Amino acid sequence: MKYRLIDHTADFGVQVFGSDAKEVFSNAALAMFDLITKVGSLKGLNSMDVSISGEDWPDLMINWLRELLFLWNGKELLVKRADITILSENNLSAKVFFDPYDPDHHVIKIEVKAVTYHQIQVKSGPSGWEARVIFDV
Repeated sequence: MKYRLIDHTADFGVQVFGSDAKEVFSNAALAMFDLITKVGSLKGLNSMDVSISGEDWPDLMINWLRELLFLWNGKELLVKRADITILSENNLSAKVFFDPYDPDHHVIKIEVKAVTYHQIQVKSGPSGWEARVIFDV
């Protein structure tokens, strides 16, 4: 399982899973865009490099997802997948594969307004990595 929705009073939350830190960050991107659109219908033929930094794992996750959300909210790009190339507790670089939004072909399921720090968690455990993220919708 890559992610699952979690109950939250006014927003949407996801609990994301990965065998390692790279996979949990990649799966978090997938989870967010799967909330926004039908990721399976995207082709992901276009790509760009994205680099961000953060103070620690949770801050890095928030900055990562905010940067990707800007691709949608600011540039109307829908992310199909993200291949994490470099990852440390303070830095992330990735190649992001996306489609430009086409209202004739893409269904928008929900508008994610923001990625929040509320209840943010990013940690490793005995069965891999896990993150919890709450989105303002």
